[in-house]
Order: sequence, then structure tokens, then C-alpha cells
Amino acid sequence: MQAKAFLFDLNGTMIDDMHYHISAWHKILNDLGANITYEESKANCYGKSAELIGRILPGKFTDEEAYQIGFDKEATYREMFRPHLKLMPGLHHFLEQAHQAGIQMAIGSAGIMPNLTFVTEGLQIGHYFQTLVSADDVVNSKPDPETYLICAERLGVEPSECIVFEDALKGVESAERAGMPCVVITSIHEAAEFAGFNNIIRFIQDYEGLDPRQLS
Repeated sequence: MQAKAFLFDLNGTMIDDMHYHISAWHKILNDLGANITYEESKANCYGKSAELIGRILPGKFTDEEAYQIGFDKEATYREMFRPHLKLMPGLHHFLEQAHQAGIQMAIGSAGIMPNLTFVTEGLQIGHYFQTLVSADDVVNSKPDPETYLICAERLGVEPSECIVFEDALKGVESAERAGMPCVVITSIHEAAEFAGFNNIIRFIQDYEGLDPRQLS
């Protein structure tokens, strides 16, 4: 059955920026006294910023303080990554093909809305997406399925009619719990790391040569 909607994670899925996120968090968390390795920062780089800080430094900051730390980190990330902002190879053509085929599209990210519009406006691709779902729109972030279920609800499609594009273990889990098949972009994780998931239909390194009409 042809999918009616494509739901995209953002970081590491549409743009190759996860190293910038992880490096920024690694520096900030250690400046705050976490004393963790880069790999530990990588393993914890998911969910809302306040949740991430709470996992690494439990009880050290109020919710308001954690939110502000995260907000400042995201602003720093955008300035660091701005000169390198570009879509994954082949993605622009893939989006245009999907658009021409009448497939609805959404972005579902654990990032704050300014990070989403940083990409959609900066790369002038906003017209491809019927809705954007950010950390500001959900109570429970990935791996909870809420992000992708809201995307489907806003698009007026059933979860089974969607295909999710993800790069992260927690994101694939979110899609699986939402009842959605998933294409995995191996931008930061190896395919072997996703063993145990039953919703993965394809692994790709980028979008070159990928035909949206052949995904089901």
C-alpha cells in the first residue's frame, strides 16, 4: 500500500548536524559539572533539553533554569551550524518527488520550534510540509509515540498510512510504538545498533536515488 504521509525527524535525518548538537551538549554539561565522556553525551542526546539536563544532573536546576540552559544551547548550536546548513544529499529531490506524488509531509522533532524554522526557512523548504511538531507541542517526547501520533492526527491520516524517517534509536522506538514503519538514515548510528526493532523497512545513508513511490 502506498503511504499517504511521510514524517521526518529533523536532526541527523534531514540535516547532518548531530555532531554539533552532541559537541555543544558535551561542553555545556561538563562546564556544569557533569564530568561525562563524548560517548555518554551522545547516548543521552535525545528528548527535550530540560529532560536531558535532568537525566545527567538530576535535581541541580529548576525547570526554569534547565529550560534557559537548553534555550541558550540551541541558540549557540544554530550559530555554529549556520555556515554548514544544507539538506542531506538527495533530500531536496526526494521532497519534490513526494510532493508531486501527492504525499503529505510533516516534521516531528524533539527540538524547539526555532530549530525547525531555522531549517525550513533557511533552506526554503517550508512549502513541502503541512505541519511541524516540535518539543513545544508535546507533553512526552521521544521515545514516546506522541510526536508522530500528533503529526498523523494533524495530517488526517492513520498511523499505519505513514512512513517515518529517523536516525536515532529513540526515534525508531517512537515510530514503532506509534505503529508506523520506519526508514533509518545511518548518519550517526550503524544499522546493527537497531537490532530488535520490527518496524524498519529500509536503511539508507542518504536520499540519493530513493524513489518515494516505491516505499511501502
